[in-house]
Amino acid sequence: MLKAAWTMFFALLLTTTAFSFSDTSPAAFERQAKQIRAKLKDRGFTVIVERPFIVIGDEPDDRVALWAKEIIRGTVTRLKQDYFAKDPINILEIWLFKDEASYRKHAKEFFDDEPDTPYGYYSPSKKTLIMNIATGGGTLVHEIVHPFVEANFPDSPAWFNEGLGSLYEQSGTVNGHIYGYTNWRLRGLQNGLRTKIVPTFKAMTSMTDGEFYREATGTNYAQARYLCYYLQEKGLLRKFYKEFVANAKTDPTGYETLQRVLAERNMTAFQRKWEAFVMKLTF
Repeated sequence: MLKAAWTMFFALLLTTTAFSFSDTSPAAFERQAKQIRAKLKDRGFTVIVERPFIVIGDEPDDRVALWAKEIIRGTVTRLKQDYFAKDPINILEIWLFKDEASYRKHAKEFFDDEPDTPYGYYSPSKKTLIMNIATGGGTLVHEIVHPFVEANFPDSPAWFNEGLGSLYEQSGTVNGHIYGYTNWRLRGLQNGLRTKIVPTFKAMTSMTDGEFYREATGTNYAQARYLCYYLQEKGLLRKFYKEFVANAKTDPTGYETLQRVLAERNMTAFQRKWEAFVMKLTF
């Protein structure tokens, strides 16, 4: 009964606040944080306003503060510096659960979710990022990208949304800018290139969101990530993003913009060049 009541409360909180989420004033953040603190009293959670998010975690206070003030704030600052003029359009909550047991228990209790990933996810409908923070901050940074894309590039196809998000799963700061390093997705992509299952860029960029997400081996994510990585390494990623946004009405897939930014007449030849580049990478 108590579990059902908690689930009902959080569903009600999300529903009743949905109509006021357009109010993203500092006072609105504090009001929502106060509500959450009251309902979580004596349950071992820390609640911190770190705009444009409210961060809630069940690790020790100082650990939650570290995630909020260092990782989340730093990520947001650098993403806005390079890409995004607008904050997410709603007040979003980031829930940081200390281990997988807590993550799964509270995802079900608070949101009636049964996660299909051990790492974490963004739920646009619930205005919430739900994380198993024991797995590290990579997924957190990835998922932070999505609500910013949602606010700044609502017509973005899945390939770019996920390509940019996954680029920063393994990231740091280089010359004051956010920078994506090679990561675990590289091996699967290299295997896919060897077995010739990686589609052309024209095919990949033309996928509907459903087609992109249905691919089970992770090759689409990896191809999109390492296309973004290539653009980053050539100093073209920010230019591509800005031109893609500007031309999305006439080039909704981004393929023509990609070809123009790369200054490549023959995209078949470029794909061979990119594949050779990827095969030399290490992680």
